[in-house]
Amino acid sequence: MSTTPSPVWFITGCSTGLGRALAGAVLQHGHRAVVTARNPAQVQDIVAGYPQTSIALQLDVASHAQIKLAVSAADKAFGCIDVLVNNAGYGYLAAVEEGEDQKFRDMFETNFFGLAALIRHVLPGMRARSSGHIINISSVGGLIGNPGAGYYNASKFAVEGLSEALAKEVEPLGIRVTVVEPGPFRTDWAGRSLKQVRNPIEAYASTSGARRAQISGYSGKQAGDPARAAQAIIRVAESAAPPMNLVLGKEGLKRVRDKLDKFAESLRQWESVTVGADFPEG
Repeated sequence: MSTTPSPVWFITGCSTGLGRALAGAVLQHGHRAVVTARNPAQVQDIVAGYPQTSIALQLDVASHAQIKLAVSAADKAFGCIDVLVNNAGYGYLAAVEEGEDQKFRDMFETNFFGLAALIRHVLPGMRARSSGHIINISSVGGLIGNPGAGYYNASKFAVEGLSEALAKEVEPLGIRVTVVEPGPFRTDWAGRSLKQVRNPIEAYASTSGARRAQISGYSGKQAGDPARAAQAIIRVAESAAPPMNLVLGKEGLKRVRDKLDKFAESLRQWESVTVGADFPEG
């Protein structure tokens, strides 16, 4: 009696944090995994115990050449990619006026343009099979802007918009899309991986500066557990009706609800002005 082969996951940014936790959990769950990192030596320990169901590949998502090679290698190893997880990304903190052009452009290459390029390379195979699931790791910062994080917020807001449009494009083709929005999690995001402005402006000390200090101060103390987040993502991927958006963590949920409440209240307060912008009826 034949059995359905286990799904193949392709996960970016697996050297640390959520990507590392997810890659390990996927393999422990009995699924197959393409485990990628800019330095594949950093993920060899993840795949070592699963020689038949995993491979480690070099992938800097800012390199379109490496994206093409990695997707080709995944197809050669396993024949398909069932679940694409765009996890690679990092933060850059600076007030908008403080922003260093090359710094935030580099961040966008990883957080947004690399993600979009990988989706474009994986979609043809998913379309041919009329199945697949694209999971884009955004952030609560993709729904809420905060002082000092404007450029990071912009990169994640872009992921949100792309994902929502993509979901409507590919749903009729049998492909699902989920955007995951973690709140504060105990990863390297607020620590080693975080990039910050080199020459802050004193005028923003109480806004952008205070926010940078707050983020650095809670690094390693966040309530979010990457291992539990990994299990949540697997649950979503196995669901027959996965959500379009998945906020992770109690603090993240509170922030999103507060934002939605304030937005709804603003719509109510300004409704007459809003509808008054149309041509008169009749």
